[in-house]
Amino acid sequence: MLEKLSVPIAIVIAGVLIGGSLYLSNVKIASQPQVKNVELATSSDTDNMRPISADDHILGNPNATLKIVEYSDLECPFCKVFHSTLKQVMDVYGKNGKVAWVYRHFPIDQLHSKARKEAEATECANELGGPQKFWEFTDMIYTTTNSNNSLDLAELPKIAKKIGLDVTAFNTCLSSGRYAAKVEADYQDAVKAGGRGTPNSIVVSADGTKTVIQGAQSYEAVKAIIDALLK
Repeated sequence: MLEKLSVPIAIVIAGVLIGGSLYLSNVKIASQPQVKNVELATSSDTDNMRPISADDHILGNPNATLKIVEYSDLECPFCKVFHSTLKQVMDVYGKNGKVAWVYRHFPIDQLHSKARKEAEATECANELGGPQKFWEFTDMIYTTTNSNNSLDLAELPKIAKKIGLDVTAFNTCLSSGRYAAKVEADYQDAVKAGGRGTPNSIVVSADGTKTVIQGAQSYEAVKAIIDALLK
């Protein structure tokens, strides 16, 4: 009987110890259901996240009380869903300047080989049309693709044309590969910040506290996290 109980008891003890370490850290883990393809980030992981700067893609008030840093893969189906969720968040909390959305690239090459080039395309859109076109292009990719590496890369110039960019200049930019290093820098930052799947999001409060949002949480779940942090 003791032998049969030893393994379950060990598991319970390990769980208590791990749980205790999370509560003792200065990073709050949002207590929402886990998405299967995402792992928790630890305190030391999030401390390695690159500081938010003017070089980031920021939607909303750069001085917002809360900044949601999302590491995203343009061919990830979870990211496609969560993109709509964060747009809803910005419709509610972005208008009063309390929340800003920071978008960083996290293409998972092993699953979505096209996502990295798509990320470069959004950077070209930003170069040619500024932040507005970056967000329009990103929105259009998520609208167009069925996810899981399904977007034909030949659609990228078509998207550029739809949002009013110079297609020749866009193609020149994309073929040059000049934003490959920027996308890779975001990818490495995501890994250093504890990202093991997408979407991986970290809410940065005004006092520097970081709260991890695991995967593609619902609007209601994200709203509950935001409301708690704004109190």
